[in-house]
Formats: sequence, C-alpha cells, structure tokens
Amino acid sequence: MPWHPSLSVGIELIDEQHKEWFKRAEDLFEAGKKGQAKEYIGELLGFLDQYTKKHFADEERYMLSINYPGYDEQKKAHTAFIGQLEKLRSDYQASGGSLTVIIQANKMVIDWLTKHISNMDKKIGDFVQGK
Repeated sequence: MPWHPSLSVGIELIDEQHKEWFKRAEDLFEAGKKGQAKEYIGELLGFLDQYTKKHFADEERYMLSINYPGYDEQKKAHTAFIGQLEKLRSDYQASGGSLTVIIQANKMVIDWLTKHISNMDKKIGDFVQGK
C-alpha cells in the first residue's frame, strides 16, 4: 500500500507525515509476508503511539492557525483513533501478539490511511486552496 500523489493534502508538513505512516504500513505488510508480523507489531504500535500524537498535534495546530471550520470534527476523529490505538496496544500486550491483534492493526492502519486522509484531511488542503 504505497503512498500515491492522489492522497496528497497539498500541505507539505501533513503530506510528509502521512508518507511516514504509509512507509510504516508497508513495513508491517512486508513483515507479515515474511512471517515476522508478530515481532514487528510491537514496534509499530510504539511508533504509532508517539508519531500519531505528534502528527495530530501538528495537524490540529495548523487547522487552528488557518481557522479551519472542520477542526472539531477532525479533533473528534483524532481522539477516537488514539482510543482505538490504546485498545489495540492493550490487546497486544494481553495476547502477546496474537494473529487477531495483527489483523486488527492492519485493518486499523489501512482504514485510517485511506478513509481519513481521503475523506477528511484532503478537505484541509481544499480549504487552503479556496482561500
């Protein structure tokens, strides 16, 4: 699931951070193909915890700086994702990296990357271009 220019928001900081997400998703898929997903998922979840919070903070700060009207909706989506991520980390620790947790992580990352970026984040770029 490589980064594609069609997913560009048109804001360099946000696009660069999204590209890093895609790189990590690719790494997870590659680890899965090699039968190493169980080992990699713990590393990925640690990365997501730190990087996601930084990315969301940067994105939210940017939205506030441009008076983006969809800020509240974005903030809710970010909060919900962090909650899902925390549950997934808890499930991972409790299960020791079961196949179910690996599948949930794959689905969560794919859903977020495709749906959130395409449906919500691109609107930020559209708003900036429309100003």
